[in-house]
Order: sequence, then structure tokens, then C-alpha cells
Amino acid sequence: MKSTAPLLSAADLHITFPGRRKAPRARAVDGVDLDVGPAEIVALVGESGCGKTTLARSLLGLVPPTAGRVTFRGEPLDYGSRALKAYRKRVQLVLQDPSGSLNPRHTVYEAVAEGLRIHRYAGDERAAVAGALARAGLRPPERFFLRYPHELSGGQRQRVVIAGALVLDPELIVADEPVASLDASVRGEILALLLSLRDELGLSALVVTHDLGLAWNIADRVAVMYLGRIVETGPVEEVLTAPRHPYTQALLSVLPESDGEPVVLTGEPPDPSRVPGGCRFHARCQVLASGEAERAGVAESCRTVDLPVLPGGTAAGVACHWAVAKAAP
Repeated sequence: MKSTAPLLSAADLHITFPGRRKAPRARAVDGVDLDVGPAEIVALVGESGCGKTTLARSLLGLVPPTAGRVTFRGEPLDYGSRALKAYRKRVQLVLQDPSGSLNPRHTVYEAVAEGLRIHRYAGDERAAVAGALARAGLRPPERFFLRYPHELSGGQRQRVVIAGALVLDPELIVADEPVASLDASVRGEILALLLSLRDELGLSALVVTHDLGLAWNIADRVAVMYLGRIVETGPVEEVLTAPRHPYTQALLSVLPESDGEPVVLTGEPPDPSRVPGGCRFHARCQVLASGEAERAGVAESCRTVDLPVLPGGTAAGVACHWAVAKAAP
């Protein structure tokens, strides 16, 4: 039975960046609660610029929050260099582009062994590297030891990056667009690998992506982010089969398997230095533009009344005046 206590948690997290040339400060993450449980995969989904990568970097300890806090196993994250080094052994990053993540002058063995050497691993380095490569699906691992990145396929390079994370036996990985640079057949293999790591090793993962289709294939829960906030969250089957927020509906409408017409969002892309009043999606909302919000009696609230931060637990939630009114008895 899975533990109900979160492994990694963000509570009321805020991250702001100074504006250039006296421009307003950018509210990249503007009040977020988010949990990742043991042996759970959570997909963090949203358009480019919504703040999801900044949030992920903060959860890794790479960007200290302006306000709020990150906890791991119930303990607040310590941003001192020694504490962060220990933390990053337990929480590892997997980047989008394996070609950019791997040093072209390093062999596969050196790439995977790098983390062990940074953390001064006292065990059998060769056995640890071989074990990590095998868990990442590169078998027999010794066959890959002396290869260089340019000698590998894109999928093999991504497996080497994953092996570099696994070699330290982390409890959680943060994967930022882990299959975006791969073709469709290889994408499926890498997603299957992440699922097997969850099932066989109890590994947790936060997968950052713009692709709701990927979330459907891999995640236990999904959190949809827009302009620095989580606007809808819940079990992946619930959110993606019956989306309540107009933004989630718009994202799903452009997937190839979608039955309806694609939703073309109006208005300008989000600007974190100019967060609008009311619902931060209202300027682009197809429900408001169509008059549905007016008929539901919430149009004025959409434009003027802010919505609370969604809690980070496992319960489903939506930050939308129209969706709440629609669900009311």
C-alpha cells in the first residue's frame, strides 16, 4: 500500500524575477501547491512560458523561492551547498535534449560515473555504472561503456541520461520534456521505461511537458499550469476524459485523437509581468468569449475576482468560476 504522505511538496510557492529596465517584476510562479507521492508519476502540463520549468527548477533546489517552501519527506529544503548536494542525490534531473546533456568527449561510462564521483561513491563504481545502464535498458551494459554519444541513437542517448540519474539510486526524478526530441516509436519506449522504473523500483517522477497526450500515457495525476498557477489538477483519467477548465479543454482539443473542433485561443500569450485581475485566463477564454460564462452568471467574476490556490493533494480541483458554477447543484 502506498504511503499517503507526499514525498516532495511545494506549499504556496512564489518565484518572481526582476524586470529589465524598470519593467514590472515577472511572477513566474505565483502561488502553487503541488505534491508528488511515493511511487507516483505526476505530469505538470502547460504552454511554453507558463512557469512549469521554473517551478521544476525550484523543486530541484536550483531556484530558491521568493516565498513559500519546498519540503522533501516532510523536511523543508535547505539551500546551503552541503544540504543541496545531499538532496540532489535523492532527487535527480533528466533533461529534454540528451545531445546537450552529454559531453561529446566523454564515453558512456564516464557520463554515468560522473555523479558517483561528485558524491564520492565508496562502492564498486564499475558495478554501479553497469547496474544503472541495465536498469535504463542498455544491455549488456559493458557493450556501451566505451561508446561516445555520437555513436548512439537518440533513444540510446536518452537512456544514458536516465542511467546517469539512476546510478545514485534517487527516490524521485524530475524529467523536463524527456521525449520531446525523440521520434514517435522511441518516445513510447522511453515512456515505458519510466513506467517500469516506477513499478519495479518505486521511483517517483515529476514529468514536465506541454503534451497532454504524454500525460495520458504515463501519469497517475496531472497538474495543468497557466500563467504561474495550477488551474486544474486530479487523477489523469478524470482530468483528461472530463476536463473542467476551459484551458485544459483547449489543450486537449488540439490532440490528434480529439473528436471535436480545435479550440483557437484568443488574445495575447501570457506575460508573467502583467498578470490580469480576476481569472488569469479570462482574456483568452473561449467560454467567456462565447457568452457561456455570461449565461452562467459568472462573467463579471471571471474578469474581476481572483481564484484561490488549488491544494496540492490528490483530490481533483479546478480554478474556474464557470466550472464551479456549472458543477453547483
